[in-house]
Amino acid sequence: MHVLGWTQQPLRAAHRGRRSALAKRTRELATTASKIDDAGLARRLREHGDMIKEVEGDILKSTARAIAHGIAPNDHFDHGLALSLREQWPAMAKDFRHWMHTHHAEPGGLWTWATPDGRRIVNLLTHAPSRSEKAHPGEAKLEFVNHALRELHAEIVREKIESIALPRLATGVGGLAWVDVKPLVQRHLGELAIPVYVYTTYKRDVAANEGSAQRTRASSGT
Repeated sequence: MHVLGWTQQPLRAAHRGRRSALAKRTRELATTASKIDDAGLARRLREHGDMIKEVEGDILKSTARAIAHGIAPNDHFDHGLALSLREQWPAMAKDFRHWMHTHHAEPGGLWTWATPDGRRIVNLLTHAPSRSEKAHPGEAKLEFVNHALRELHAEIVREKIESIALPRLATGVGGLAWVDVKPLVQRHLGELAIPVYVYTTYKRDVAANEGSAQRTRASSGT
């Protein structure tokens, strides 16, 4: 038993050593893959990055075929852009509440509503639910934004949306920093061969200059 007990210790140590080496190799491979992925993303953004254009103005006057914005799963559309959208299309907020009561969606998804003229309002669930019926939406999380933007990418491709406008997502009530959110927008929307207008500064009733991005799209042959 003594010999057996003695020989088990080196075997355990060797096993730990192999696991440690394997874990180290896994981390190295993950780092390499990340660098390759980032390099590929950088190349694709150089090719399509000009399709994302930061503009100033009133997003409600955008010529884009879709407007995306961030909300909470139980949002009341009573602040910021959500309030402006509710005032423009009151039926949307009512339809959203009905949808939420039947689907019980979680943060990270989206819900799309079509306007009478065929435009789409894409409601990205980037915030945590509000803590009470009358409270503001909860804080946004980068994880929620990341998942919602991934869903938005799929929606744009699936529905063949030709252009989209969005504000600086989750940086108001959501509390996130644009410097952290912007790379996610670039990652998920930068590869799309459609105009993406990011409204960085709100100017009431002012139409933004979106024309140059449209000309870029036209010249690219897409």
